[in-house]
Amino acid sequence: MNTLNDLMQRSGLPQLEARMLMQYATGWSRVSLISRGLDALPVAQIQLFSDLVNRRLNGEPMAYIVGVREFYGRDFKVNPNVLIPRPDTETLIEWVLNGCHLAVEQALDVLDLGVGSGAIAVTLACERPAWRVSAVDISVDALSVAAENAAALGAKVSFFESDWLTVFDGLSPSPKFDLIVSNPPYVATGDGHLSQGDVRFEPRKALTDGSDGLTNYALLVQTVPKYLKNGGQLWFEHGYDQGNAVRQMLTQAGFDTVKTIKDLSGNERVSGGYKTTASSFL
Repeated sequence: MNTLNDLMQRSGLPQLEARMLMQYATGWSRVSLISRGLDALPVAQIQLFSDLVNRRLNGEPMAYIVGVREFYGRDFKVNPNVLIPRPDTETLIEWVLNGCHLAVEQALDVLDLGVGSGAIAVTLACERPAWRVSAVDISVDALSVAAENAAALGAKVSFFESDWLTVFDGLSPSPKFDLIVSNPPYVATGDGHLSQGDVRFEPRKALTDGSDGLTNYALLVQTVPKYLKNGGQLWFEHGYDQGNAVRQMLTQAGFDTVKTIKDLSGNERVSGGYKTTASSFL
């Protein structure tokens, strides 16, 4: 028979993934799937479920198949134009919200460099409605996804198409931010992970700088200070083995109180520092 339960059991997928794809194919809730497990499905839904299963068996990420990934308690639309939000990035969110001593109710100016799906910028705007959040990305397609997520989640974010900070070049006076955050492409071009798992399907330019994984940090520590207020902060997400290199760049560029935050797995994941009146930038 082609009951709902039969189809999921024969799919060859882990139970959770099979259930998620069946929910997507039928539009039913998890509770409905349980109560209707012996129901026979229409041919059209059987075919849709089969197509979804084949995509997953070929390695396509679940998030791209169903078009959604949860991040910090909210559902974000995703497609192959943007990276899939990862739990590691919640380390950056947690630090900014709870560790940076930033005023909750004050209208702080915040900038996200390389917004992608909007996971960082939209989350900050939702968690801190008083903050004035802006975000840039070089990809028009990524900006479209981020704008959709902002609208769906009721977040006020200003989006700009820009290669990092170039959209602000030549403006007088230069915009100044209390906080700048970024999760730039940081995978080295020869890293084997680029040819494994979900990463194979994600936009390459959002994953790697085409070099050693550190070129964007080297650029941004030099260009960001111009756009930070005195006392402003810069925080990066980076690879588990890049903390020392990023700290050195921040220190050498003139940032004060440079430190690194570990993720839930104990890996160094977020590094940053402050621009103060005592800072001496190169």
